[in-house]
Amino acid sequence: MWSESDFQTWAKSQKRLIMENFYRVGRKRFNSLMAGNKPIGGKWNFDKQNRKPPKRNLNPPDALWFEPDPITQEVINSVNAQNFPSYGKTEPFRWAVNRHQALQVLDFFIHHRLPNFGPYQDAMVTNEDTMWHSLISPYLNIGLLQPEEVIKAVENAYHQNQLDLSSTEGFIRQVLGWREYMHGIYIYMNPDYSQSNWFNHTQPLPDFYWHAEKTDMNCLRQILSQVERTGYAHHIQRLMVLSNFALIVGVSPQSIEEWFHGAFIDAHDWVMQTNVIGMGQFADGGILASKPYAASANYINKMSDYCSSCGYNPRKRTGQGACPFNFLYWDFLCRHRDQLKAQGRMSLVLSHIDKISDQDIQQIHEEAFRWRKRQST
Repeated sequence: MWSESDFQTWAKSQKRLIMENFYRVGRKRFNSLMAGNKPIGGKWNFDKQNRKPPKRNLNPPDALWFEPDPITQEVINSVNAQNFPSYGKTEPFRWAVNRHQALQVLDFFIHHRLPNFGPYQDAMVTNEDTMWHSLISPYLNIGLLQPEEVIKAVENAYHQNQLDLSSTEGFIRQVLGWREYMHGIYIYMNPDYSQSNWFNHTQPLPDFYWHAEKTDMNCLRQILSQVERTGYAHHIQRLMVLSNFALIVGVSPQSIEEWFHGAFIDAHDWVMQTNVIGMGQFADGGILASKPYAASANYINKMSDYCSSCGYNPRKRTGQGACPFNFLYWDFLCRHRDQLKAQGRMSLVLSHIDKISDQDIQQIHEEAFRWRKRQST
């Protein structure tokens, strides 16, 4: 939607490249959810209303899937016949393969998923691979759908059917905000952006990213098994579990980006380099995001039901049964405290380190070291 020159003009006018500022300009530029010069509803962003943790007995509608047509089945059979070592499953394959099917998925989302999309878009639930998410990112990324038509269809449905504004705005922000912003950043930055490594992380990618059965952490096993089956996970599963864990472990940003690129059905250079290198790993030092998306088990316990079926204790920082997310998170903050001080949004989080005794910090480092050593042997 934004041309290369238009994004460059916007970027050069900014002291910092902040997505929210870009999104608001985009709303005005494309007259999306606007009442004159003001946003419909009086607010640009309803994000705070769209972060509800999952409650019991959530019942998202089944996704719209398709049986392989003869051409698709022929391709599947051809791949299977090669019998070479690979990642993932060729069957069942149920994604759309043409524009007509992609439009059906968009229409299904608007009528059956969008009305309840917003509140639980960050929630993660066992055996619910897709929740209320649209599942259109692969089709946008290969051109079966165009972002303009998607936004217009969603906005028309909002006006015609009096849909929830927070759900409508939340979805449009993902396309008109984040998607356009990430594409613009990819074009705007130097070619060596993909090699960014602000934290100098060099840890190898844990083998269980390729073999989900090798981890006993339930959140990772659930999501990695899902990716292996489907080539898909929603944005919070990607950002706050898969990418977050690689960040606090200290995995090389290029290694985790390569994994995302190889594992996901919607992967492209411009998608994964910006989302993983910039947003997920903060490897660009804050060009794209205003703080690292690092979190302990507390976040996962709040926003999912994974921890209730896990052998680790999400409330223990160290010691027997402590969740690795916890000691690795605090180890990450302590190791990079001096670097992170310059990031204004990290001040409160970093101040909590002072409340931890030297003995406990030493134990955090030791347990993190032992965990990494086990993974690399």
